[in-house]
Amino acid sequence: MTDISLHRPYPAQNVAAWDFDTEVAVVGFGAAGACAAIEAADAGAGVMLFERGTGSGGASALSGGEIYIGGGTDAQRAAGFEDNVEDLAAYLKMAGGPCADEAKCDLYARESLNHYDWLKAQGVPYRGNYLPGKHIEPVDDSTLIWSGSEAAEPFCNTARPAPRGHVIQHVGWGGGRPLVDLLEKRARALGVEVVTDARAVALVQDGDRVVGLVVRIDNVNRFVRARRGVILCTGGFVMNEAMRRRYCPETLRLSSPLGDQDDGSGIELGIGAGADAIHMDQFFTTCPWTMPEPQAYGVLVNQAGQRFINEDCYHGRVSRAAVDQLGDRVFLLLDNAHFSQPLELAGMNIAGTGETWEEVEAELEMAPGTLSATMAFYNAQAHEGRDPLFGKRAPILTPLDQGPFIALEMNFENSYFSFFTLGGLRTSTDGEVIDRAGAAIPGLFAAGRSTSGLPAWGHGYSSGMSLADCTFFGRRAGRKAASDA
Repeated sequence: MTDISLHRPYPAQNVAAWDFDTEVAVVGFGAAGACAAIEAADAGAGVMLFERGTGSGGASALSGGEIYIGGGTDAQRAAGFEDNVEDLAAYLKMAGGPCADEAKCDLYARESLNHYDWLKAQGVPYRGNYLPGKHIEPVDDSTLIWSGSEAAEPFCNTARPAPRGHVIQHVGWGGGRPLVDLLEKRARALGVEVVTDARAVALVQDGDRVVGLVVRIDNVNRFVRARRGVILCTGGFVMNEAMRRRYCPETLRLSSPLGDQDDGSGIELGIGAGADAIHMDQFFTTCPWTMPEPQAYGVLVNQAGQRFINEDCYHGRVSRAAVDQLGDRVFLLLDNAHFSQPLELAGMNIAGTGETWEEVEAELEMAPGTLSATMAFYNAQAHEGRDPLFGKRAPILTPLDQGPFIALEMNFENSYFSFFTLGGLRTSTDGEVIDRAGAAIPGLFAAGRSTSGLPAWGHGYSSGMSLADCTFFGRRAGRKAASDA
């Protein structure tokens, strides 16, 4: 009997009997899997959803419930912001950098408002108000926040800035859990059959077509026939150190992986069936250095005392650039006017203080005339409202000249640099898994962090892009699988 393995499909002719029979089989019950199941069921297909855990959730349930939506939503218009399809698409492509899938960016931009309406139709509530300032997540039930680098260079030079982070109406952090709960409720109402504690261990293939999968339930292999398609919605590989070491070794510098059961199993299933896995070196990371909010006005330097980015852009973009620096830490520089006790979660410790920047420089054991020169130049230019090196802009651009001064250490190993992977299976705009020759693998679909989607480049990530990607392209995969002959 052929071995059961993630790394190669099980031959259909070796299946003695099917334990389950459905038209569409979805693997993974996060937001991507829920949306795929909803749309497949809504299209009239019989749907079974298999989840390795005891219930719904995934990385989506650990999120803030923020979805990146633009093009002129009701919340944007009410707050006086103009946004359109062209600016949204341009920003998405810039945020994707060299990894951008332009077809996905263009499609999502065109359909963003319709997707917003669809989410509301599933029961997702939005208060509709705008919360100004720099926030990682609202602590109240506000809807609209700046969730990326829209107003910062170089993005603002190409796409007209507008806030696009739309957060589910929920008091406090963690809106992802109620978001997934609402999607689960909708999926069950449509008749989706959910099987939990069922871990996918192999695909089943007949010729070149995926016709089912093998799931392990109570330590017994059970065979699932999927007459129209299998949709992989199993998340990334942040919890799989061996895969990270192979594909994304830079993350080994960090110690706070963010995920649920993101072990890369869906990606490995796809690769085993011939799929092309792309941008596997890409990852998101952030340290919550902008909390409390006054610290967003600070300056970051590396261990050589040099700035490396305009600090007014998205906190994750800044953090990702920090990880690129030589050494094992960077420093957040603040003056007395902008210092507050750091968020305890961040693990940012005081590394140096002084009445002058020269004294801080000495406490950090930097070469004389390095950090102090950096701050002398920065302050002189900030007084004139300029940042000729990186293009930082007001109001975040402000002199740090009110002593005493302080340097907070952001240590890659000990500070809270949460991170997750962005690379994954290559898919079409309809969620079809693509092989290395550029052809769709019949019967195999994927969505969410098991794919490379809208949030493809760690240096351009914006909050809400993962949920935008997994909900929208999860829907596309569900519809396409349901229509597959």
